[in-house]
Amino acid sequence: MARNRSRRYRNGIAKIDRTKSYSPAEGISLLKGFPAPKFEEAVEVAVRLGIDPKKTEQLVRGSVSLPKGTGKSIRIAVFAEGDKAKEALDAGADFVGSADLADKIEKGFTEFDMTIASPDMMKYVGKLGRILGPQGKMPSPKAGTVTPNVGAAVREFKAGKIEFRTDAGANVHVAIGRRSFPVQDLEANLRAFVEHLRALRPPQAKGAFIKKVCVSTTMGPGVVVQVD
Repeated sequence: MARNRSRRYRNGIAKIDRTKSYSPAEGISLLKGFPAPKFEEAVEVAVRLGIDPKKTEQLVRGSVSLPKGTGKSIRIAVFAEGDKAKEALDAGADFVGSADLADKIEKGFTEFDMTIASPDMMKYVGKLGRILGPQGKMPSPKAGTVTPNVGAAVREFKAGKIEFRTDAGANVHVAIGRRSFPVQDLEANLRAFVEHLRALRPPQAKGAFIKKVCVSTTMGPGVVVQVD
């Protein structure tokens, strides 16, 4: 409940008209005006989808390049050997390996944000599903993280490409930038993300697909926006 939140959160939520949906520019401007903490917050979007998350064929997962980037530095672990390993390193990968990297992860290494793998390396990665899966780091072809073009994938994700997938409540939740970004940059990222989601609508989904879009800062309340 709001009364159990911080004063900063309560001051922010008092500025929101809960009876309306804001335009993306209005909503983002509103949340940027909330009292700020002492650290640089991310701006996040949560989208409620009109799917049945219990049905595998309706789950939505993928990746998209945000036109204005995310403002976040990510650490990427790449499973590759030979020339592909060199490509990954040249592209800026933080950790590169094959059986040795898999062994390191099995022993508790988690100092990376995402994993990319060359298809021939899945013989090592497949064994890590119980470790990488719960952390949201398991690579997949659908997300563009199992690919023969590991160098290109590293560059794209370093430049602002993000992964996403629906959770158990049929929601997709991602960061679309930093609070310091201009409103127009955050709006561009928001629209690009929502439009990409629309293109992934499963044929089995019935009724409205994009049911609710809400933007927020890391520590702030959510603002409902209408993205046409």
